Amino acid sequence: MSDLDRIDRKILNWLQDDGRITTVDLAEKVGLSPTAASERVKRLLRDGYVMGFRAMLDPKKLGRGLLIFVEVTLDKTTPDVFARFSEAVQTAPEVLECHMVAGGFDYLVKTRVEDMAAYRRFLGDVLLALPGVKESRTFAVMEEVKSDGALPV
Repeated sequence: MSDLDRIDRKILNWLQDDGRITTVDLAEKVGLSPTAASERVKRLLRDGYVMGFRAMLDPKKLGRGLLIFVEVTLDKTTPDVFARFSEAVQTAPEVLECHMVAGGFDYLVKTRVEDMAAYRRFLGDVLLALPGVKESRTFAVMEEVKSDGALPV
């Protein structure tokens, strides 16, 4: 992060806010020429500071209004069990995020489904069928308080 100057940080903040900002608008906002701004964005992409661009979709309009977090505990905590679970969870499109965690369980899974009946199907057909799963604990989100995901730069 020490390779980033004040202008790089401004660019990253603007790109997080609006990934579709034009080079001309971005250049104006950060005080550079369009060519200089474009070169910096290319460097930030090349160096991996920007991993990509995507649209933010409305989950409710797409029938995925219920956000669920699931604690998953594996039957064994051995490298081969971790590897099999990690590989298998990658193939489950319903899983939005999966994180190995330290603490009283092994993984935290984030999913979005239409309703509790859809979650029940996902739990039985997908999550509990993953290799090594011993038990799970479900947390249905009642209200999303903050979910913008922007990183402080």
